[in-house]
Amino acid sequence: MEVLYGLHPVEEALRAGKRRFDHVLVARERRDERLERLIAQCRESGVRVRQEPREQLTQVAQTTAHQGVVALVRPQEFLAIEDLFAADPAQTGAARLVLALDGVEDPQNLGALLRVADGAGVDGVILTERRSAPLSAAAVKASAGAAEHLRIARVVNLVRALEDLKQRNLWVVGLDERAETEYDRFDLTGNVVLVLGSEGAGLHDLVRRTCDHLLRIPMAGGVSSLNVSAAGAVVLYEAARQRRARLHSIPTSVQDSAPRGGALRSGRKGLGS
Repeated sequence: MEVLYGLHPVEEALRAGKRRFDHVLVARERRDERLERLIAQCRESGVRVRQEPREQLTQVAQTTAHQGVVALVRPQEFLAIEDLFAADPAQTGAARLVLALDGVEDPQNLGALLRVADGAGVDGVILTERRSAPLSAAAVKASAGAAEHLRIARVVNLVRALEDLKQRNLWVVGLDERAETEYDRFDLTGNVVLVLGSEGAGLHDLVRRTCDHLLRIPMAGGVSSLNVSAAGAVVLYEAARQRRARLHSIPTSVQDSAPRGGALRSGRKGLGS
């Protein structure tokens, strides 16, 4: 069994319906409307609820940040790359947007990126088995439960996975502070997988060479780059903005200046082609 803690993660896990719950612990000392709603939600879903002293919840969760709610659940099942492209009732032929993380090791950053990915409408997330933060209770809490709603695949070899995505007609776009092209001058409305590197080191060399294009976020201050979760938020929401503009046929400078499908004006497919 795995542990989930915090109101949002447990609520969202119940809503998503992907996890099998054993039981939920709630702190005897906490009494409020939000907790009562969660208890009612558990009962409607047929999940057992037990009241325990707050100290017991702290011991189970191994943190005091549980907000008086701890759930014991079956581990989340990860998908294979092929599963990300299985028929999805929510899909109506729209272009795919996939997020791939090249060794993000901090659970807070991982959780923040998953929250952004869910908000920006990402179709799937790819994590690596090594050099990556696990999808732990801390990461799920940092995602405010968004991790429970995402389609997440875990792969052994990211480069191989990116090559597979290329075969499925996705453009592989990496974020790199040394790139020449600025992120908001690139057409992100096509089938795109955005690759973000690890904290500090960025993209690994082989992953960088596998990317079709590299983009950067221009920085006006004294530091050269943003935190990976902040950088991911900037680019993913730019992709979401461009896609909304395309959907509603709103003219934008990006649509006027950048060709469709992710290619640059040179017509070259780009790095790694």
